[in-house]
Amino acid sequence: MASPQATSSSLAPLTSAYDSILALTPYQTGKPVEELTREYGVSDVVKLASNENPLGCSPHVTLAITEQLGQLARYPDGNGYYLKQALADFNRVDVEQITLGNGSNDLLDLLARGFVSCDDTIVYSQYAFVVYSMLAKIQGATGIEVPTPRFGHDLTAMRQAVADHPNTKVVFIANPNNPTGTQLGQKELREFVTSVPASVLVVLDEAYIEYSPESNNRALLDEFDNVVIVRTFSKAYGLAGLRVGYAISSVPVADLLNRIRQPFNVSRVALAAAAAALADQDFIEATRLSNAEQMRWLEKQFDALGLGFIKSHANFIMVKFEVEMEDINAISIHQALLEQGVIVRPLAAYGLPNWLRITVGLAEDNLRLIDTLRSILTED
Repeated sequence: MASPQATSSSLAPLTSAYDSILALTPYQTGKPVEELTREYGVSDVVKLASNENPLGCSPHVTLAITEQLGQLARYPDGNGYYLKQALADFNRVDVEQITLGNGSNDLLDLLARGFVSCDDTIVYSQYAFVVYSMLAKIQGATGIEVPTPRFGHDLTAMRQAVADHPNTKVVFIANPNNPTGTQLGQKELREFVTSVPASVLVVLDEAYIEYSPESNNRALLDEFDNVVIVRTFSKAYGLAGLRVGYAISSVPVADLLNRIRQPFNVSRVALAAAAAALADQDFIEATRLSNAEQMRWLEKQFDALGLGFIKSHANFIMVKFEVEMEDINAISIHQALLEQGVIVRPLAAYGLPNWLRITVGLAEDNLRLIDTLRSILTED
């Protein structure tokens, strides 16, 4: 059972650093397969909730992990030298521009802690990654959620929000965006970065970049010292269980991040696995092609079922469930899917109560999803 939310009185005489921390709701992860099995006794579970790679990871990764098993009593290389060198070569930057993290969330947290105080403002879009608003509360800062009419990023409105709040220190932009799957073009992003003060850090969260290489904005780093790109090995590379990500930035920004990051924040196994994963770009290409093929198939099935969806540039698709039938909505659909062993992600926490986010799985996973959805929607 989850513990009750803390209050000022329940903490007394201890107090939180900022009252905004008490307004936080713990981050809701996708339901684990094991939990669903315990709750409903379902053994044949299909998990399409957390945007994991259904192909797993490169076979080279398992070999790299095996080679580390005899060294688990040893601390990892605290500087991550070999992985950082590989990332620098891959992205055509200097090693000094790379910061490693315990997943990309760790790096987002480092950026907030390093650049945002309680007197500052963080700007982000409506329907963007929920962690951005959480970071504002953790820092005791002001979080400005900019409305968007089309489930993506309204850069004109975000530019105005920065202008209206001169104490803005960070702007978070997810591209492709999670959970909506929308994408910004390189030209409009460059225009946005050009238009904001150099004192504002523009953080491009590219967790899904491998599924949409045309949205790679690495070139901005050559022009702007206030741009940071954050990426992860959790999605296309299939290393979600190892927690490793990285940031590319100007040298001064990387220097600051490396001063405040925890020692040994990436494990020995994760360092070796990520280096092996990065080296196998054939696996990434196979992942991208499989995802694109299955995405097209799912879109056709949703059309056939009369379900609306947002065109996605990632490895998930956001589907609307507002069926004109009694008791049929996103909440009831989510529950019915769970009871039949299919896990997807409800989006009420994002202010999208009528939508579900569905990860693109293998062909057999997607067929199971559609067959189950069809049976739910056609029940008498």
